[in-house]
Amino acid sequence: MSTPTRPLVIELVTEELPPKALNALGNAFAQGIHDVLQDCGLVSTDTAWQAFATPRRLAVRLEAVRGQADDQPYAEKLMPAAIGLDAQGAATPALLKKLKARGLEHTAVDSLTRRHDGKQEVLYAEGTAAGARLADALQQALEYAITHLPIPKVMQYQLADGHTSVKFVRPAHHLLALWGEDVVPVHALGLQAGRTTLGHRFMSSGILMIDHADQWLDSLRSSHVLASFQDRRSQIEHQLATVSAGVGATIGKGPEVEALLDEVTALVEFPTVYVGAFEREFLSVPPECLILTMRLNQKYFPLFDPNTGHLTHQFLIVSNMRPQDPSHIIHGNQRVVRPRLADAQFFYQTDLKTRLADRVANLEHSVYHNKLGSQLARTQRVQALARWLAPLLGGDADTAGRAAWLARADLGTQMVGEFPELQGIMGAYYAAHDGELAEVVRALHDQYRIRLEEAITAETLTSAVLFMAERAETLVGIWGIGLIPTGERDPYGLRRAALGLISAYEQLTAGGLLRASQDTPARLTALLTQAAAGFPDGTLADGTADAVLEFVYERYRNQLSGDHDRAAIDAVLALRPPIHQISARVQACMEFSALPEAAALAAANKRVSNLLKKAEGSLPAFDPALMVEPAERGLADTIAQLAPQATAALAQGNFTSSLSVLAQARTAVDQFFADVMVMADDPHVRANRLALLQSLHALMNQVADLSRLAR
Repeated sequence: MSTPTRPLVIELVTEELPPKALNALGNAFAQGIHDVLQDCGLVSTDTAWQAFATPRRLAVRLEAVRGQADDQPYAEKLMPAAIGLDAQGAATPALLKKLKARGLEHTAVDSLTRRHDGKQEVLYAEGTAAGARLADALQQALEYAITHLPIPKVMQYQLADGHTSVKFVRPAHHLLALWGEDVVPVHALGLQAGRTTLGHRFMSSGILMIDHADQWLDSLRSSHVLASFQDRRSQIEHQLATVSAGVGATIGKGPEVEALLDEVTALVEFPTVYVGAFEREFLSVPPECLILTMRLNQKYFPLFDPNTGHLTHQFLIVSNMRPQDPSHIIHGNQRVVRPRLADAQFFYQTDLKTRLADRVANLEHSVYHNKLGSQLARTQRVQALARWLAPLLGGDADTAGRAAWLARADLGTQMVGEFPELQGIMGAYYAAHDGELAEVVRALHDQYRIRLEEAITAETLTSAVLFMAERAETLVGIWGIGLIPTGERDPYGLRRAALGLISAYEQLTAGGLLRASQDTPARLTALLTQAAAGFPDGTLADGTADAVLEFVYERYRNQLSGDHDRAAIDAVLALRPPIHQISARVQACMEFSALPEAAALAAANKRVSNLLKKAEGSLPAFDPALMVEPAERGLADTIAQLAPQATAALAQGNFTSSLSVLAQARTAVDQFFADVMVMADDPHVRANRLALLQSLHALMNQVADLSRLAR
């Protein structure tokens, strides 16, 4: 019979927890305790439970927890009876040892059960085990949850006794464990569980006495603590929207805003949003500098004009205090941010005194990699590659070369030294100030994008060229010195660089600068080979360009797998076509696969491939005079008729039409394999038939290896 249930609250009060890890810590703590209690039979699968996390606490509340689980029958397999019992039926030492190991040392031998497993009699100990008690299970759950937290960095600290040390993410000061109105006698990190907790650090009276688990959440709320991470986040988000709308502004959108929202949620227990402001003169500094200063250093939300998107001179503060007069909070934050903005203004104005081009020579003193030389050497390689690539895509070599020459120059500026996140962005501002071409400025600004997501036009071609040259040089250089990605490790971002290159070819095609109907001297194979040639002899491992090419194709395979049939992808990539044609070829393969003739033709193509593998040496040219069977002539005529049509469609980049033509070959192919013995005894006839199949194979596999479509 089930025992009554009560709500259970477990709370660990600590010093300030790392904000970026707080939500994950809270969820893991709650999940660990819930899972162990459920495994012990104290919590049902439909029991409601909730995780809580504030800057100073991790907690979980479970709605219905039993004090003791139901008794459970058990049947422990011990050992063969012949080994466990002697001739008189008494327990052997081996059986006694086994019983002790299983905690059954008090079990009478005559109570053991014998069962035949088909080979021999086996001894079993059977009975009923008492269900788990809450105190024991919760102790186990607490230990499990604490040891399995995703702690970014463990710290060791000394307990109050002066000699015992424990390890945890931060020092812990209170442990609350309430099952209904009863304290569950568990312990952790040198703390004994009780019914006390702490309210808000500044706005509560301190220690709170909790009489019942149902009172815990309300008691914290009345002491200015919103224990739920999600509730706090929602309230902050609502306040930010309300307050920003009240001053006619917006906090903007994007991953940076979401990340900051998560972080400030982890910094406060009772959030209140206030408006701060700074002097308008600071708006003369590039907005990215001010935005990064406010978000990164001060955890403020910059405000933007909703109509223009321009940065305003106001910002929002998420405070952990709610006094009657918040003016000192607002003024204090304004006073703190002002020197930060003044520093940004000073860095910017100082950087402008030196032309960006004059900074390039200093890159000689900045090491890129000890096996690949300085940043200047890298700049020279990327510049040479950009100058080679630009004309092949219809761009200007001098403009692309200039962009590549200036691309790393801002690494030596004070602003980038303070905010490395602004690499490229600051270079663009400094280049514009120096009067560089608009295409160069744009290329510097866009060079650190992860992917190109808009069709490339003549106006953005220089940006694309720099983007591609930089990634090709990175891939070949880093790979070539043995720093190949393994498992989850990819410290130099080679997977990201590969996906960036893929996106560039896609967008060149989308913008019409590359056409699927054409090959190009700027194809990926040539780009990687040219990049490898830019390194001094002996720097890179042999075959680096080929290995990187395979790596990029595999990345493309994985990317396409999310939206396309895997067989169609494999069929196309088997031919290693120009990368800008792959997407169109895959789509054509998928459309071909839907035709009623596709399955039979794919199977026939696979059969042809296998037959051609059996050919000894090179095959002679097909000789119509050696044809014997009508089906041979039918297939030869079909190939002669369809080959020009398929080839013409292929030349126009119409891969779908090229494959559709093949559907007309099905009857002739089926008839050939039904009537003709390919591996004839006459070696000349056999070779001629294989040569005919070789022509068929070439016709069928211009777009993709159709044998890969055979199911």
